[in-house]
Amino acid sequence: QVQLKESGGGLVQPGGSLRLSCAASGTIFSIGTMNWYRQAPGKQRELVAGITKSGSTNYADSVKGRFTISRENAKNIWYLQMNTLKPEDKAVYYCYADGLKRNGLNFYTWGQGTQVTVSS
Repeated sequence: QVQLKESGGGLVQPGGSLRLSCAASGTIFSIGTMNWYRQAPGKQRELVAGITKSGSTNYADSVKGRFTISRENAKNIWYLQMNTLKPEDKAVYYCYADGLKRNGLNFYTWGQGTQVTVSS
């Protein structure tokens, strides 16, 4: 079993910052992709940012220049630094990871989500 646990969500004023964290635990051999997704009410879940094991990153156009994804491979933790937050960033943010378990099988796992609200 592989579990992901997000933290760091909350309420912030427009223009403010938050840092989300996602910690992976369980029978992990290695993690490949680490992603952050978000889902706003009435909208589909969308990819916000992703980072590969080698450190290559990609971002949704809507967050480029404001959000930064990073990872600590040794700790199986990754982060989403969100700056200059806008009301339209309000959503439930989910982390996602894929990789290999110790038994050699692949895993594809989601976190439970953390709420981010941007409001004055």
